[in-house]
Amino acid sequence: MSIWPQLRRSRTVRAGHATGRVLRCGLMDTMLADLAVSVVLCFDRSLDEDRLAAGLARALERVPVFAGRLRTVDGVLDAVCDDSGVPLDVYTVDGTLAEAMGRVAAAGAELVDRVDAPGARTGAGPLFTVRVTRTADGGTVLGCSWHHAIGDLHSFMLLLRTWSAAVEGEPLPEAELVGDQDKLLERVLPAEDCGRPGFRVPSAAEAELLAREVAAGPRANRTVQIAFTEAEVARMREEFGAAAGRRLSSGDVLCAHLVSTIRELDGDDVERMLTVPVNARRWLGLPDTLIGNLLSEVHLPHRPQDGPAVLAGALRRAVEAFPAEHLNLRANLGFLAALGRSRLRECVPLGFDPRARRFSFSNWSRFGAYRVSFQGHRPVFFSPAANYPLPWVCWTVEGFRGEGYLSTVVLPARLAARVRGAEGRAALHRYRRAADELPGSAAVLPKVV
Repeated sequence: MSIWPQLRRSRTVRAGHATGRVLRCGLMDTMLADLAVSVVLCFDRSLDEDRLAAGLARALERVPVFAGRLRTVDGVLDAVCDDSGVPLDVYTVDGTLAEAMGRVAAAGAELVDRVDAPGARTGAGPLFTVRVTRTADGGTVLGCSWHHAIGDLHSFMLLLRTWSAAVEGEPLPEAELVGDQDKLLERVLPAEDCGRPGFRVPSAAEAELLAREVAAGPRANRTVQIAFTEAEVARMREEFGAAAGRRLSSGDVLCAHLVSTIRELDGDDVERMLTVPVNARRWLGLPDTLIGNLLSEVHLPHRPQDGPAVLAGALRRAVEAFPAEHLNLRANLGFLAALGRSRLRECVPLGFDPRARRFSFSNWSRFGAYRVSFQGHRPVFFSPAANYPLPWVCWTVEGFRGEGYLSTVVLPARLAARVRGAEGRAALHRYRRAADELPGSAAVLPKVV
Protein backbone atom coordinates (compact mmCIF):
# COMPACT_ATOMS: atom_id res chain seq x y z
CA MET A 1 0.00 0.00 0.00
CA SER A 2 1.20 3.49 -0.78
CA ILE A 3 2.69 5.22 2.24
CA TRP A 4 1.64 8.54 0.73
CA PRO A 5 -2.14 8.85 1.05
CA GLN A 6 -3.59 11.56 -1.17
CA LEU A 7 -5.84 14.12 0.53
CA ARG A 8 -9.00 14.57 -1.55
CA ARG A 9 -11.25 16.61 0.70
CA SER A 10 -11.19 18.26 4.10
CA ARG A 11 -14.08 19.68 6.08
CA THR A 12 -15.18 20.43 9.63
CA VAL A 13 -18.40 18.77 10.76
CA ARG A 14 -20.59 20.66 13.20
CA ALA A 15 -24.00 20.12 14.73
CA GLY A 16 -24.96 23.61 13.59
CA HIS A 17 -25.64 25.11 16.98
CA ALA A 18 -23.74 25.26 20.25
CA THR A 19 -25.41 24.29 23.50
CA GLY A 20 -22.79 26.27 25.44
CA ARG A 21 -22.91 23.64 28.13
CA VAL A 22 -19.75 23.35 30.24
CA LEU A 23 -18.81 19.94 31.67
CA ARG A 24 -16.48 19.96 34.64
CA CYS A 25 -13.97 17.17 34.09
CA GLY A 26 -13.44 14.97 37.10
CA LEU A 27 -10.11 14.08 38.61
CA MET A 28 -10.18 10.79 36.69
CA ASP A 29 -10.82 12.62 33.42
CA THR A 30 -7.99 15.03 34.17
CA MET A 31 -5.61 12.14 34.82
CA LEU A 32 -6.26 10.99 31.24
CA ALA A 33 -5.94 14.42 29.67
CA ASP A 34 -2.63 13.70 27.94
CA LEU A 35 -3.95 10.59 26.18
CA ALA A 36 -5.87 9.95 22.97
CA VAL A 37 -7.51 6.70 21.84
CA SER A 38 -7.57 5.70 18.17
CA VAL A 39 -9.47 2.93 16.38
CA VAL A 40 -10.26 1.92 12.82
CA LEU A 41 -13.35 0.35 11.27
CA CYS A 42 -12.88 -1.22 7.84
CA PHE A 43 -15.66 -1.70 5.29
CA ASP A 44 -15.47 -3.71 2.09
CA ARG A 45 -17.67 -1.16 0.33
CA SER A 46 -17.32 2.49 -0.59
CA LEU A 47 -19.08 4.79 1.90
CA ASP A 48 -20.53 8.13 0.81
CA GLU A 49 -18.59 10.85 2.62
CA ASP A 50 -21.46 13.35 2.43
CA ARG A 51 -23.84 10.92 4.14
CA LEU A 52 -21.20 10.18 6.75
CA ALA A 53 -20.72 13.89 7.44
CA ALA A 54 -24.47 14.56 7.62
CA GLY A 55 -24.96 11.65 10.02
CA LEU A 56 -22.07 12.77 12.20
CA ALA A 57 -23.56 16.28 12.40
CA ARG A 58 -26.80 14.81 13.76
CA ALA A 59 -24.91 12.60 16.20
CA LEU A 60 -23.04 15.63 17.52
CA GLU A 61 -26.37 17.21 18.43
CA ARG A 62 -26.93 14.27 20.79
CA VAL A 63 -23.31 14.02 22.02
CA PRO A 64 -21.98 17.60 21.62
CA VAL A 65 -18.89 17.15 23.80
CA PHE A 66 -17.11 15.38 20.92
CA ALA A 67 -17.34 18.60 18.89
CA GLY A 68 -16.26 20.80 21.80
CA ARG A 69 -12.98 22.03 23.19
CA LEU A 70 -11.16 21.81 26.50
CA ARG A 71 -10.13 24.71 28.70
CA THR A 72 -8.62 25.14 32.16
CA VAL A 73 -10.11 27.63 34.61
CA ASP A 74 -8.58 28.05 38.08
CA GLY A 75 -6.80 24.73 37.68
CA VAL A 76 -9.97 22.85 36.72
CA LEU A 77 -10.29 21.19 33.31
CA ASP A 78 -13.60 21.89 31.53
CA ALA A 79 -15.09 20.52 28.32
CA VAL A 80 -17.06 23.25 26.57
CA CYS A 81 -19.80 22.17 24.15
CA ASP A 82 -19.16 25.09 21.77
CA ASP A 83 -19.61 23.16 18.48
CA SER A 84 -16.11 24.03 17.31
CA GLY A 85 -16.43 20.89 15.22
CA VAL A 86 -14.82 17.65 14.13
CA PRO A 87 -12.25 17.54 11.29
CA LEU A 88 -13.24 14.97 8.65
CA ASP A 89 -10.63 14.34 5.96
CA VAL A 90 -10.94 12.03 2.96
CA TYR A 91 -7.87 10.31 1.50
CA THR A 92 -7.21 7.79 -1.24
CA VAL A 93 -4.46 5.15 -1.36
CA ASP A 94 -3.40 2.92 -4.21
CA GLY A 95 -3.36 -0.24 -2.05
CA THR A 96 -6.10 -2.71 -1.23
CA LEU A 97 -8.32 -2.92 1.83
CA ALA A 98 -6.46 -6.06 2.96
CA GLU A 99 -3.18 -4.15 2.82
CA ALA A 100 -4.69 -1.34 4.87
CA MET A 101 -6.05 -3.80 7.44
CA GLY A 102 -2.62 -5.36 7.73
CA ARG A 103 -1.20 -1.98 8.76
CA VAL A 104 -3.80 -0.69 11.21
CA ALA A 105 -1.70 -1.30 14.31
CA ALA A 106 1.62 -0.28 12.77
CA ALA A 107 3.27 3.01 13.66
CA GLY A 108 3.04 5.41 10.73
CA ALA A 109 0.11 3.59 9.10
CA GLU A 110 -1.57 6.98 8.41
CA LEU A 111 -5.09 5.65 8.73
CA VAL A 112 -6.01 7.88 11.69
CA ASP A 113 -5.52 11.59 12.36
CA ARG A 114 -4.49 11.14 15.96
CA VAL A 115 -5.82 13.76 18.37
CA ASP A 116 -3.03 15.86 19.88
CA ALA A 117 -4.10 15.27 23.47
CA PRO A 118 -1.62 17.59 25.27
CA GLY A 119 -2.33 20.36 22.76
CA ALA A 120 -6.09 19.84 22.93
CA ARG A 121 -6.19 20.19 26.70
CA THR A 122 -5.30 23.88 26.21
CA GLY A 123 -8.15 24.35 23.72
CA ALA A 124 -5.79 24.39 20.75
CA GLY A 125 -7.26 21.42 18.91
CA PRO A 126 -10.24 19.11 18.37
CA LEU A 127 -11.37 16.39 20.75
CA PHE A 128 -12.42 14.03 17.96
CA THR A 129 -11.12 13.48 14.44
CA VAL A 130 -12.26 11.31 11.53
CA ARG A 131 -10.20 10.15 8.57
CA VAL A 132 -11.90 8.36 5.68
CA THR A 133 -9.46 6.38 3.54
CA ARG A 134 -10.63 4.98 0.22
CA THR A 135 -8.68 1.95 -1.03
CA ALA A 136 -8.07 1.09 -4.68
CA ASP A 137 -10.38 -1.95 -4.54
CA GLY A 138 -13.41 0.00 -3.32
CA GLY A 139 -12.98 -0.43 0.42
CA THR A 140 -13.26 2.23 3.11
CA VAL A 141 -11.28 2.67 6.31
CA LEU A 142 -12.93 4.85 8.95
CA GLY A 143 -10.21 6.05 11.32
CA CYS A 144 -11.40 7.71 14.54
CA SER A 145 -9.40 9.32 17.33
CA TRP A 146 -10.77 10.95 20.49
CA HIS A 147 -9.42 12.68 23.55
CA HIS A 148 -9.49 10.36 26.55
CA ALA A 149 -10.51 13.16 28.93
CA ILE A 150 -14.02 13.24 27.42
CA GLY A 151 -14.74 9.55 27.55
CA ASP A 152 -13.75 5.89 27.58
CA LEU A 153 -14.41 3.28 24.88
CA HIS A 154 -17.98 2.89 26.13
CA SER A 155 -18.51 6.62 25.46
CA PHE A 156 -17.06 6.38 21.95
CA MET A 157 -19.31 3.41 21.18
CA LEU A 158 -22.32 5.50 22.24
CA LEU A 159 -21.26 8.15 19.74
CA LEU A 160 -20.62 5.52 17.06
CA ARG A 161 -24.05 3.92 17.52
CA THR A 162 -25.66 7.35 17.40
CA TRP A 163 -23.73 8.21 14.23
CA SER A 164 -24.76 4.90 12.66
CA ALA A 165 -28.43 5.45 13.53
CA ALA A 166 -28.32 8.95 12.05
CA VAL A 167 -26.86 7.69 8.76
CA GLU A 168 -29.38 4.82 8.60
CA GLY A 169 -32.35 7.06 9.43
CA GLU A 170 -33.11 5.18 12.64
CA PRO A 171 -34.08 6.59 16.07
CA LEU A 172 -31.02 7.91 17.87
CA PRO A 173 -30.02 6.13 21.09
CA GLU A 174 -30.05 8.04 24.35
CA ALA A 175 -26.82 9.61 25.56
CA GLU A 176 -26.30 11.59 28.76
CA LEU A 177 -23.53 14.07 29.50
CA VAL A 178 -22.16 14.36 33.03
CA GLY A 179 -22.01 17.95 34.25
CA ASP A 180 -19.58 17.21 37.08
CA GLN A 181 -18.16 13.71 37.29
CA ASP A 182 -16.69 14.06 40.78
CA LYS A 183 -20.10 15.11 42.17
CA LEU A 184 -21.75 12.21 40.37
CA LEU A 185 -19.29 9.74 41.86
CA GLU A 186 -19.69 11.25 45.33
CA ARG A 187 -23.41 10.42 45.12
CA VAL A 188 -23.10 6.84 43.90
CA LEU A 189 -19.85 5.47 45.34
CA PRO A 190 -19.98 3.35 48.48
CA ALA A 191 -18.65 5.02 51.62
CA GLU A 192 -15.63 2.72 51.51
CA ASP A 193 -13.96 0.82 48.71
CA CYS A 194 -10.80 -1.27 48.50
CA GLY A 195 -8.79 1.71 49.76
CA ARG A 196 -5.97 1.24 47.26
CA PRO A 197 -5.70 4.06 44.71
CA GLY A 198 -4.93 3.15 41.12
CA PHE A 199 -2.31 5.88 40.77
CA ARG A 200 1.07 6.59 42.27
CA VAL A 201 3.69 9.33 42.19
CA PRO A 202 7.02 7.92 40.98
CA SER A 203 10.30 9.19 42.34
CA ALA A 204 12.22 11.70 40.23
CA ALA A 205 14.61 8.95 39.09
CA GLU A 206 11.77 6.61 38.11
CA ALA A 207 9.89 9.42 36.36
CA GLU A 208 12.96 10.07 34.24
CA LEU A 209 13.19 6.35 33.35
CA LEU A 210 9.51 6.23 32.47
CA ALA A 211 9.88 9.29 30.25
CA ARG A 212 12.76 7.59 28.44
CA GLU A 213 10.64 4.45 28.05
CA VAL A 214 7.85 6.47 26.43
CA ALA A 215 10.28 8.29 24.13
CA ALA A 216 11.96 5.04 23.05
CA GLY A 217 8.68 3.14 22.70
CA PRO A 218 8.23 3.42 18.92
CA ARG A 219 11.78 2.16 18.32
CA ALA A 220 12.00 -0.44 21.05
CA ASN A 221 8.59 -2.12 20.80
CA ARG A 222 6.46 -3.86 18.20
CA THR A 223 2.75 -4.57 17.89
CA VAL A 224 1.58 -8.14 17.32
CA GLN A 225 -1.99 -9.13 16.42
CA ILE A 226 -3.13 -12.65 17.31
CA ALA A 227 -6.37 -14.26 16.06
CA PHE A 228 -8.17 -16.97 18.03
CA THR A 229 -11.09 -19.05 16.80
CA GLU A 230 -14.24 -19.66 18.83
CA ALA A 231 -13.25 -23.34 18.99
CA GLU A 232 -9.85 -22.53 20.54
CA VAL A 233 -11.42 -20.36 23.19
CA ALA A 234 -14.12 -22.95 23.90
CA ARG A 235 -11.41 -25.55 24.58
CA MET A 236 -9.63 -23.13 26.92
CA ARG A 237 -12.88 -22.49 28.79
CA GLU A 238 -13.50 -26.21 29.18
CA GLU A 239 -9.97 -27.08 30.34
CA PHE A 240 -9.38 -24.03 32.54
CA GLY A 241 -12.89 -24.18 33.96
CA ALA A 242 -12.50 -27.83 34.97
CA ALA A 243 -9.17 -27.08 36.64
CA ALA A 244 -10.51 -23.98 38.41
CA GLY A 245 -13.76 -25.72 39.40
CA ARG A 246 -15.96 -22.93 38.06
CA ARG A 247 -17.44 -21.47 34.90
CA LEU A 248 -15.09 -18.99 33.21
CA SER A 249 -15.73 -16.34 30.57
CA SER A 250 -13.98 -16.06 27.23
CA GLY A 251 -12.25 -12.92 28.51
CA ASP A 252 -10.98 -14.74 31.60
CA VAL A 253 -9.36 -17.57 29.67
CA LEU A 254 -7.99 -15.42 26.84
CA CYS A 255 -6.33 -13.07 29.31
CA ALA A 256 -4.83 -15.95 31.29
CA HIS A 257 -3.67 -17.80 28.17
CA LEU A 258 -2.08 -14.74 26.59
CA VAL A 259 -0.30 -13.55 29.72
CA SER A 260 0.94 -17.05 30.58
CA THR A 261 2.10 -17.86 27.05
CA ILE A 262 3.86 -14.55 26.48
CA ARG A 263 5.69 -14.88 29.78
CA GLU A 264 6.60 -18.46 28.87
CA LEU A 265 8.05 -17.30 25.55
CA ASP A 266 9.92 -14.56 27.40
CA GLY A 267 11.44 -17.07 29.82
CA ASP A 268 10.04 -15.00 32.70
CA ASP A 269 9.00 -16.97 35.80
CA VAL A 270 8.96 -14.10 38.33
CA GLU A 271 5.72 -13.18 40.10
CA ARG A 272 4.37 -10.03 38.44
CA MET A 273 1.18 -7.98 38.48
CA LEU A 274 -1.68 -7.96 36.00
CA THR A 275 -4.06 -5.01 35.53
CA VAL A 276 -7.51 -5.42 33.96
CA PRO A 277 -9.65 -2.28 33.45
CA VAL A 278 -13.35 -2.63 34.35
CA ASN A 279 -16.32 -0.57 33.14
CA ALA A 280 -17.77 0.56 36.49
CA ARG A 281 -21.19 1.72 35.23
CA ARG A 282 -23.03 -1.53 35.92
CA TRP A 283 -21.35 -2.05 39.27
CA LEU A 284 -22.35 1.45 40.42
CA GLY A 285 -25.93 1.17 39.16
CA LEU A 286 -25.30 3.87 36.55
CA PRO A 287 -27.07 3.84 33.16
CA ASP A 288 -25.27 2.73 30.01
CA THR A 289 -26.16 6.08 28.47
CA LEU A 290 -23.52 8.03 30.45
CA ILE A 291 -20.64 9.66 28.58
CA GLY A 292 -17.37 9.95 30.50
CA ASN A 293 -14.57 7.96 32.08
CA LEU A 294 -16.23 5.56 34.47
CA LEU A 295 -13.43 3.06 34.77
CA SER A 296 -11.82 1.17 37.60
CA GLU A 297 -9.57 -1.88 37.48
CA VAL A 298 -8.63 -5.22 38.93
CA HIS A 299 -5.01 -5.79 40.02
CA LEU A 300 -3.88 -9.40 40.42
CA PRO A 301 -0.55 -11.13 41.05
CA HIS A 302 0.49 -13.75 38.49
CA ARG A 303 2.85 -16.63 39.21
CA PRO A 304 3.66 -18.53 35.99
CA GLN A 305 4.25 -21.78 37.88
CA ASP A 306 0.57 -21.80 38.94
CA GLY A 307 -0.59 -22.19 35.34
CA PRO A 308 -3.18 -20.25 33.32
CA ALA A 309 -6.22 -21.95 34.87
CA VAL A 310 -5.35 -20.53 38.29
CA LEU A 311 -4.99 -17.03 36.82
CA ALA A 312 -8.28 -17.34 34.92
CA GLY A 313 -10.07 -18.49 38.07
CA ALA A 314 -8.55 -15.66 40.11
CA LEU A 315 -9.68 -13.14 37.49
CA ARG A 316 -13.25 -14.51 37.54
CA ARG A 317 -13.36 -14.31 41.34
CA ALA A 318 -11.97 -10.77 41.23
CA VAL A 319 -14.62 -9.62 38.77
CA GLU A 320 -17.42 -11.18 40.80
CA ALA A 321 -16.09 -9.55 44.00
CA PHE A 322 -15.25 -6.30 42.21
CA PRO A 323 -17.42 -3.81 44.18
CA ALA A 324 -16.21 -5.01 47.56
CA GLU A 325 -12.59 -5.91 46.85
CA HIS A 326 -11.34 -3.99 43.81
CA LEU A 327 -13.45 -0.89 43.20
CA ASN A 328 -11.09 2.00 43.90
CA LEU A 329 -12.75 5.17 42.56
CA ARG A 330 -13.24 6.68 46.02
CA ALA A 331 -9.65 5.84 46.91
CA ASN A 332 -8.56 7.48 43.65
CA LEU A 333 -10.54 10.63 44.39
CA GLY A 334 -9.09 10.84 47.89
CA PHE A 335 -5.54 10.27 46.69
CA LEU A 336 -5.73 12.76 43.84
CA ALA A 337 -7.54 15.39 45.89
CA ALA A 338 -4.97 15.16 48.68
CA LEU A 339 -2.17 15.45 46.14
CA GLY A 340 -3.68 18.57 44.56
CA ARG A 341 -4.62 19.27 40.94
CA SER A 342 -1.34 21.06 40.32
CA ARG A 343 0.50 17.74 40.74
CA LEU A 344 -1.84 15.44 38.82
CA ARG A 345 0.51 15.30 35.85
CA GLU A 346 3.16 13.75 38.09
CA CYS A 347 0.97 10.68 38.66
CA VAL A 348 1.08 7.46 36.70
CA PRO A 349 -1.47 4.61 36.75
CA LEU A 350 -0.46 1.46 38.60
CA GLY A 351 -0.96 -0.38 35.32
CA PHE A 352 1.86 1.63 33.73
CA ASP A 353 4.99 -0.02 35.03
CA PRO A 354 6.99 -1.34 32.06
CA ARG A 355 10.16 -1.88 34.10
CA ALA A 356 8.24 -4.37 36.27
CA ARG A 357 6.67 -5.90 33.12
CA ARG A 358 3.22 -5.25 34.52
CA PHE A 359 0.76 -6.57 31.93
CA SER A 360 -2.44 -4.62 31.16
CA PHE A 361 -5.32 -6.49 29.46
CA SER A 362 -8.31 -4.51 28.13
CA ASN A 363 -11.30 -6.50 26.87
CA TRP A 364 -13.01 -4.48 24.13
CA SER A 365 -15.17 -7.35 22.89
CA ARG A 366 -18.97 -7.23 23.26
CA PHE A 367 -19.08 -3.45 22.88
CA GLY A 368 -20.95 -3.86 19.59
CA ALA A 369 -18.42 -2.60 17.04
CA TYR A 370 -19.52 -5.14 14.45
CA ARG A 371 -23.21 -4.32 14.90
CA VAL A 372 -23.01 -0.71 13.72
CA SER A 373 -23.99 -0.04 10.13
CA PHE A 374 -23.28 2.75 7.65
CA GLN A 375 -25.31 2.85 4.47
CA GLY A 376 -26.36 -0.74 5.04
CA HIS A 377 -22.81 -2.02 5.49
CA ARG A 378 -21.28 -3.38 8.66
CA PRO A 379 -17.53 -3.30 9.30
CA VAL A 380 -15.49 -6.35 8.34
CA PHE A 381 -12.68 -5.39 10.69
CA PHE A 382 -12.35 -3.35 13.89
CA SER A 383 -9.08 -2.71 15.68
CA PRO A 384 -7.17 -0.33 17.94
CA ALA A 385 -4.76 1.76 15.87
CA ALA A 386 -1.22 1.96 17.29
CA ASN A 387 -2.44 3.69 20.44
CA TYR A 388 0.49 3.50 22.82
CA PRO A 389 3.86 2.03 21.75
CA LEU A 390 4.48 0.87 25.31
CA PRO A 391 5.19 -2.78 26.13
CA TRP A 392 2.97 -5.20 28.02
CA VAL A 393 -0.32 -3.65 26.88
CA CYS A 394 -3.08 -5.67 25.21
CA TRP A 395 -6.51 -4.93 23.74
CA THR A 396 -8.82 -7.80 22.74
CA VAL A 397 -11.78 -7.37 20.38
CA GLU A 398 -13.83 -9.63 18.14
CA GLY A 399 -11.95 -10.86 15.09
CA PHE A 400 -12.39 -10.38 11.34
CA ARG A 401 -16.11 -10.10 10.46
CA GLY A 402 -16.90 -10.37 14.16
CA GLU A 403 -15.75 -14.01 14.38
CA GLY A 404 -13.52 -15.29 17.16
CA TYR A 405 -11.18 -12.88 18.90
CA LEU A 406 -8.30 -10.62 17.94
CA SER A 407 -5.70 -9.59 20.52
CA THR A 408 -3.41 -6.63 19.82
CA VAL A 409 -0.31 -6.81 22.04
CA VAL A 410 2.64 -4.42 22.31
CA LEU A 411 5.88 -6.17 23.21
CA PRO A 412 9.65 -5.53 23.19
CA ALA A 413 10.94 -6.08 19.67
CA ARG A 414 12.86 -9.31 20.32
CA LEU A 415 9.97 -10.91 22.16
CA ALA A 416 7.55 -9.79 19.44
CA ALA A 417 9.71 -11.57 16.86
CA ARG A 418 9.65 -14.74 18.96
CA VAL A 419 5.87 -14.53 19.31
CA ARG A 420 5.53 -14.21 15.53
CA GLY A 421 7.85 -17.16 14.88
CA ALA A 422 7.04 -20.86 14.71
CA GLU A 423 7.61 -21.38 18.45
CA GLY A 424 5.30 -18.51 19.33
CA ARG A 425 2.53 -19.59 16.96
CA ALA A 426 2.65 -23.16 18.28
CA ALA A 427 2.46 -21.98 21.90
CA LEU A 428 -0.30 -19.44 21.31
CA HIS A 429 -2.41 -21.87 19.27
CA ARG A 430 -1.85 -25.01 21.32
CA TYR A 431 -5.66 -25.28 21.64
CA ARG A 432 -6.21 -25.21 17.89
CA ARG A 433 -6.88 -28.50 16.11
CA ALA A 434 -5.98 -29.51 12.55
CA ALA A 435 -9.65 -29.87 11.65
CA ASP A 436 -10.51 -26.36 12.87
CA GLU A 437 -11.52 -23.82 10.30
CA LEU A 438 -8.93 -21.06 10.32
CA PRO A 439 -10.02 -17.55 11.28
CA GLY A 440 -11.27 -15.51 8.34
CA SER A 441 -8.43 -13.09 8.98
CA ALA A 442 -5.91 -15.77 7.96
CA ALA A 443 -6.85 -15.38 4.29
CA VAL A 444 -6.63 -11.60 4.16
CA LEU A 445 -4.29 -10.59 6.99
CA PRO A 446 -1.06 -12.55 6.63
CA LYS A 447 0.67 -10.60 9.40
CA VAL A 448 -1.84 -11.75 12.01
CA VAL A 449 -0.43 -14.64 14.08
